[in-house]
Amino acid sequence: MSSFNLREDITWRDILLRSAIVVATVAVIVWLMPRDGRNYFYAEQGKPWKYADFTAPFDFPIYKSEETIKKEKDSLMKEYEPYYTFNKDVEGNMVRKFVSDFSDGLPGLTDDYISIIANRLHRIYQMGVVNSDDYSKIASDTTRTIRLVSGKNATSVPMAAFLSTKKAYEQLFLDPILQQHRSQLQKCNLNNYITANITYDKQRSDESLQDMLSSIPLAIGVAQKGQKIIDRGEIVSENTFRAIESFKKENERRNSNTTQQHLTLLGEALYVLVMIAFFTFYLSLFRKDYFYKARNVAMLYSLIVVFTLLTGLMVRNTIAHVYILPYAMVPIFTRVFMDSRTAIVTHLTMILVCAVMLQHPLEFIVVEMVAGMAAVYSLRELQYRSQLFKTAIVVTLVAMTINFAFDLIRMSEFSEFDMSYYNYLIINGLLLLFAYPLLYLMEKTFGFISDITLIELSNTNNPLLRRMSEVAPGTFQHSIQVSNLASEIAIKIGAKAQLVRTGALYHDIGKMLNPIYFTENQSGLNPHEDLSYIESAQVIISHVTEGLKLAERNNLPSIIKDFISTHHGQGKAKYFYVKYKNEHPDENIDQLLFTYPGPNPFTREQAILMMADAVEAASRSLPDYTEKTIKDLVNRLIDGMVADGYFRECPITFRDITYAKTVVSDKLKTIYHARVSYPTEKKPNR
Repeated sequence: MSSFNLREDITWRDILLRSAIVVATVAVIVWLMPRDGRNYFYAEQGKPWKYADFTAPFDFPIYKSEETIKKEKDSLMKEYEPYYTFNKDVEGNMVRKFVSDFSDGLPGLTDDYISIIANRLHRIYQMGVVNSDDYSKIASDTTRTIRLVSGKNATSVPMAAFLSTKKAYEQLFLDPILQQHRSQLQKCNLNNYITANITYDKQRSDESLQDMLSSIPLAIGVAQKGQKIIDRGEIVSENTFRAIESFKKENERRNSNTTQQHLTLLGEALYVLVMIAFFTFYLSLFRKDYFYKARNVAMLYSLIVVFTLLTGLMVRNTIAHVYILPYAMVPIFTRVFMDSRTAIVTHLTMILVCAVMLQHPLEFIVVEMVAGMAAVYSLRELQYRSQLFKTAIVVTLVAMTINFAFDLIRMSEFSEFDMSYYNYLIINGLLLLFAYPLLYLMEKTFGFISDITLIELSNTNNPLLRRMSEVAPGTFQHSIQVSNLASEIAIKIGAKAQLVRTGALYHDIGKMLNPIYFTENQSGLNPHEDLSYIESAQVIISHVTEGLKLAERNNLPSIIKDFISTHHGQGKAKYFYVKYKNEHPDENIDQLLFTYPGPNPFTREQAILMMADAVEAASRSLPDYTEKTIKDLVNRLIDGMVADGYFRECPITFRDITYAKTVVSDKLKTIYHARVSYPTEKKPNR
């Protein structure tokens, strides 16, 4: 009724539960967002820039390429002089060791050769001896010099001025005096007395090298905040490529900062919290009937989370552009199972949440938002498969048109036109066709029912309806008449016509168990004559409970079972109740024996069915069908339902009820309108 209010008594438990849903949704979305510091776009030198116009968001240096830096390092390395230290003690130690080892003389030679060899070792060490491995690395370039440290002085000396340990040994035998005794001297292992006295100074060399390399400038310039780097469609030049790569490198460096990461996380959490909070406020203020149903909340928030997850995966792994994701599925599903306004608000929330993960969100928001609105406008009711195909085409064309508008705004000539984005949008349209099979999954997951499923259920060739037409033909015809009346009322007052039509076809399936006990299936024989009023009432009432059992066995949706349980509400089997009461005026009657289990209708569609069912059944007993008798019958029955409080728990208004009376009266007058009796032709007398 018009005084109906849904859950005005909000408890702290409700508030805490909804708050937990919001917090959980925000936590999941923020956790799914990529924040590893990477930049999710790629530039290819010599190719068009595929993204939106790129402007420097902050000051950053434009770094040289690795190849350029390597060339500069190689050039410096040619001038680099490693540090070596001259060790004066090595000569004395080695000469004394030689003299000591051969104090008894050299085999086969006179004692004079000891002083001669000691003298030659002195000459070699004065030239300088370098380790053979170090010598081979540097001396290959005859121009290379080293920094020789002797005491506090360091001088540049060509490496060629020194001897390697191997060359020093050979130098020993180049002496004319020693050469003639080579064979005897080789047995003395004179190489044991030749070691490096010019040694590599690693610490000084590393410090010198580091100072030299650090003098190489890594950047060739600075990009200032707000500076235009490149326009969409422009060819990426070498300098532009370096600027883009430098931005990516600098952005990653900035994001690797722990404080920056914490600030980013806080900002993302606050942004998502505001979006989800406003969406929750919308539901709580304007769609309370959805807000207090778990399946509605579960579906809406799940859609937002799922598409956020898909966007994050696309951005993180750079599989393809996010335009290939069929975001319009969100408003399609929401429109099919709920309403247009909620579909647009849900879509807007989801798009705004996903946009924060993108480098250039403005175009994404505009294109996807307009595409979502096109989906809602083109799919007011989903009754045929072809509608989804048409919707996919409309959404694709609208998205491509908006994207083309952005291209025209930016292009200076048509040669800059880039087709890649349109290919993504075409793929998006093809993926949108998968909304049809996914509708079935959504129905089973969240317990919804679409118009397509309702149409399939209302097919009279459905096994359950066909069986009813065979077992209880009168009930079947009554159900068809009720479905026609109820759907006309629903259309008039803006309720769900297909839902109430389908519910009406199944509301009396419980009569199939004992069809003969119901007036519409009787043909002369009335089995109630052999039963008491209480037994008769129980048989009549049982068609509700038996109908629910039959619906359960045939896997009918719960929303259809609700029509079975509510079409009589908690009313009474009045015929037998009044009969029993008249015959037992002084008896305290147990009214539960004559009362349907209910509940009373709690949706507009259920209230419509109750009115249409009662009026259609009662209209069959009218003695004559005039405008007055039909109108009086309709007013008496429906006003009685209102007076008995059957509609207190459902959101139907007095205006709706008034329209319902008018529609039912007009339909019944059309159905029972008396036909013109045709005259009989008189034959002439002969």
